[in-house]
Amino acid sequence: MSSRGSGLGFGLGLRPEHYEAVLRDAPRVDWLEVLTENYLVAGGKALFYLDRVRERYPIVLHGVSLSIGGTGPLPLDYLGELKTLAARVQPEWISDHLCWTGIDGINLHDLMPLPYTAEALEHVARRVHQVQDFLGRRILLENVSSYVAYATSEMTEWEFLAELARRADCDILLDINNVYVSAVNHGFSPHAFIDAMPRDRVRQFHLAGHRHCGSHIVDTHDAAIVDPVWDLYRAAVARFGEVATMIERDADIPPLEELVAELDVARRIARSVQAVAA
Repeated sequence: MSSRGSGLGFGLGLRPEHYEAVLRDAPRVDWLEVLTENYLVAGGKALFYLDRVRERYPIVLHGVSLSIGGTGPLPLDYLGELKTLAARVQPEWISDHLCWTGIDGINLHDLMPLPYTAEALEHVARRVHQVQDFLGRRILLENVSSYVAYATSEMTEWEFLAELARRADCDILLDINNVYVSAVNHGFSPHAFIDAMPRDRVRQFHLAGHRHCGSHIVDTHDAAIVDPVWDLYRAAVARFGEVATMIERDADIPPLEELVAELDVARRIARSVQAVAA
């Protein structure tokens, strides 16, 4: 298994709208995250650009198809393609989501939360071990945003995730926006979630925007990051220190320079928090 590394700095999600700008303008980003499923192809435009971007920037692979919490067989064909892609681009790490995505061969095309039970914990930990053995490396699992909860849950989401990381020897992609979204939707303290995460397991942060619908929040990745999420990011930096941080934007995508300017806000926040702690 590969060992944990230090923070990569500050990155963005690579989107096709920005391929040319990234190569032409060499924006002030330290690394780029790519959506795994977009590059599981034999050739074409996507891989053409990925190969060229990889020559200039470290790359992280981020997937949505692992369904690590599902009850069906692990997707071995998908994992084989993922392993081949990883050999090609040599990512700093590979991540996916702590969720299930379908049942009986039907893909729901959504990231569904788990019941947080001892049985589910044992099931997911076993599957994580199998995936990591197959890939020959640790993976990162991300907390998802959620809108419903299970009456059968026996522990909190943060207790489940922290214990899973310990049992499965995997790492955590802590999505700050998802913590905030779920905290508002379910009425828990987002700081309780942050404080429960093991310091030695959190390897990456996600930041993103969302849509507030009054009674609930929807994780949309189509807007600027709001002040309460920035405040929670400050708390996360204070707890975990230097952790690779990136901004996700998947809809209503602005020009690259606007996202770089927003990323600079994260840089300034991290710098100010670390200066106080020094």
